Amino acid sequence: MADNTAASKDNTQNEKGDLLLAARTECNLVKVLTLGLGSLITLIVLTWAVELWLKIGFQWFDEQAMAACLGLTLAIIFIRYPFSGGRDRPSLPWYDAVLAVIGLATCLFLAYVYGDFEANPFLERPTMFKIGIILIPMIWECLRRTTGWSLTIVFSTFFAYVFIGHLMPGMLEGKEQKFVRAIAELGVSNVAILGLPTKIIVLTVVLFIWMGQLLLHTGASEWFTDLAAAIMGRSRGGSAKIAVVASGLFGSISGSAVSNVASTGVITIPLMRQAGYDAKTAGAIEAVASTGGQIMPPIMGAAAFLMAELLELEYTEIILAALVPAALYYLAVFVQADLEAAKKGIAPLPKDRIPPLLRVLKEGWFFVIPYAVLIYTLFTLNMPPQESAFWAAICVGIVSVVFGYKGHRLKFRQLWDSIANCGRQSAEIIVIGAMAGIIIAILDRTGLGQALTLILAAVGEDSLFLLLILTALVSILLGMGMPTSAIYLLLATMIAPSLIKLGVNPIAAHMFVLYFGLMSMITPPVAIAAFAAASLSGAKPMETGATAVRLGWIAYVIPFVFVLSPSLLGQGELINIITATVTAFAGVWVASCGLIGYLFGPLSPIMRLLFFVSGILLLLPADAIPYGLVINAAGLILAVIVVMKDLGANKEKRKAAKAAAAAE
Repeated sequence: MADNTAASKDNTQNEKGDLLLAARTECNLVKVLTLGLGSLITLIVLTWAVELWLKIGFQWFDEQAMAACLGLTLAIIFIRYPFSGGRDRPSLPWYDAVLAVIGLATCLFLAYVYGDFEANPFLERPTMFKIGIILIPMIWECLRRTTGWSLTIVFSTFFAYVFIGHLMPGMLEGKEQKFVRAIAELGVSNVAILGLPTKIIVLTVVLFIWMGQLLLHTGASEWFTDLAAAIMGRSRGGSAKIAVVASGLFGSISGSAVSNVASTGVITIPLMRQAGYDAKTAGAIEAVASTGGQIMPPIMGAAAFLMAELLELEYTEIILAALVPAALYYLAVFVQADLEAAKKGIAPLPKDRIPPLLRVLKEGWFFVIPYAVLIYTLFTLNMPPQESAFWAAICVGIVSVVFGYKGHRLKFRQLWDSIANCGRQSAEIIVIGAMAGIIIAILDRTGLGQALTLILAAVGEDSLFLLLILTALVSILLGMGMPTSAIYLLLATMIAPSLIKLGVNPIAAHMFVLYFGLMSMITPPVAIAAFAAASLSGAKPMETGATAVRLGWIAYVIPFVFVLSPSLLGQGELINIITATVTAFAGVWVASCGLIGYLFGPLSPIMRLLFFVSGILLLLPADAIPYGLVINAAGLILAVIVVMKDLGANKEKRKAAKAAAAAE
């Protein structure tokens, strides 16, 4: 009897082991399939970047490559993301496997027959309708699985408007649409699913994601951290300054604030905690610095190239416009990190934790070469962004093979992992690009774009400030949880055109929505970059988010300033640009002192208020408001008074302390 019981237990344990093995195998199957499909996306993009197919005699449309990548994207999402949400799935259900096959097959068929659609869209409309009726619901479902309900509801609202818009009252009344024609054109047209947003993402952004993956796999993020430690480690609060510098450098190319937190935060957050920063501040500094990397030239998380394409401007203009606002952002974070260290008595890093600068430069100097190649090909050779990104990424691989970081040269497995992970990570952005293309087509076909402009004009007629407040709130809400390129692309599609039509400078309008879309990364209740940092620091997520909002305060203020006066974007007369830049830097420094409550010593509540008010007065654009120069002068005088008063008060305190110590 005992033997039977023991045998029964053994059988049960074996069955459990078999089930676990099966689940693990299926989970590995999901990973293998998604990485394999992702590698195909990257390889298609790479061949298109160097026009390989054209050189060997194939003349294909860009839309055919886009359709193939969209099909691979749908397959990846249906395989990787469960119906109920999340990313961890122990198995691949049969229905998701079927959906993946249908999505991929439909898009491959679209790529195969796309030439016929271009040649004779009227005769091919029935086939176009059949493709559209499959792809549009699939894109809807993929959006729901990857981004949640908020963006899906927005997309659903726009899509519903196509068929009920003509029934709407007043300014919202749209043009009546025929069902078959609307589905056919939204599903297949090169101004809808295969429109400009998808084209930019597939043919340009994916290449920058690959470059970021190569840098990550070759140790560049670690080198950036070591370099920041060598430069900043000896100053007070050196650990926080390391986070600011390293995350800013790597964040510019990563394209995602969350992935930047994950890659650099695992090093910088423990450093800050050991130095004496509390958990919420350490997490907040990393989150704000990583988010700021997305507005840092020259790459801006690939948003710079998107903006140049959409505005039909030179890439150089976008970069020059972004320089001063990005510098102001990091000045605010840097000053607050420094003063927080002074306030809490946080010392520099221990000497044994600070790597010698010469050694760091010797170990990873070659990581500068890909940046130089990128800048040279863009500015000197005037190559298209996708071609420049390709050669810069190739340069990353070459220098990593030739030199190798800390003796570790790039291996084929790492190269392949970068290709596969690039494609898999791109899936979320590609499906958002397809959605953005559909929305652009809806705005144009139905007249809704013009109606939204009229509504915003009615709001802005009484108060431009109120209009900007509403736009900022909508941008934060729509930007929740998405990568930089996707955030910008969505907002540039839906909101920026209306601001431009109302008279806002085009670059200022696009920068405005980019900034506030990115602020969703650190603004509760979502604040996924802040929450990711909180999980690493051990702090409460909402407290970390609130601290991040304080540290990143300038990003909530500066967009209003450059909309009122684009001088900070390098637009306008030289004297106005210089004046606005100088007063803005002074204003950010003084206001940050007020927010942190410390300069030469702790500030009283009244002094904190005076510091902040003087900083805001300096920030206000002199050329855009009545008596602007007088207001700036008042801010400067007030700033000098409060700074001198704080300096004098703390000198007296130090003298008294020395006298007391001498008496003892």
